[in-house]
Amino acid sequence: MSNTKNTSEAQSSQTSQTSETTRSSRGSTEQAPADVRPSPMEILRQARAQLAELTGLSAESVSSFEQTENGWSLEIEVLELARVPETMSLMATYQVDLDHQGLLTGYRRVRRYERGRADNRRPGGR
Repeated sequence: MSNTKNTSEAQSSQTSQTSETTRSSRGSTEQAPADVRPSPMEILRQARAQLAELTGLSAESVSSFEQTENGWSLEIEVLELARVPETMSLMATYQVDLDHQGLLTGYRRVRRYERGRADNRRPGGR
């Protein structure tokens, strides 16, 4: 009888080790893959937040947003200098480039203008 008891305990121990191994292997396969990409809305939020952190300027709007070979490219409008009246405030457009994961890879100011002014450029560059 003691032999049966030992066999039963051994099987129980082996079963518990097997289920522990199964749980461990499942845990590693159930994790999100490393290549999961953020949604376009997450990209927009990340771009605005990263630009604000780097420049100290808060984004007022995103005027352009497109996916590129290297990730994402956006144009973000920011308030550079508040003036009274508000229509005289200085605004700027920043081109912001992000990789596929939404990390900022570069930015540059491409335009500076007074808030109340319309573009001098015509669509199509004419």
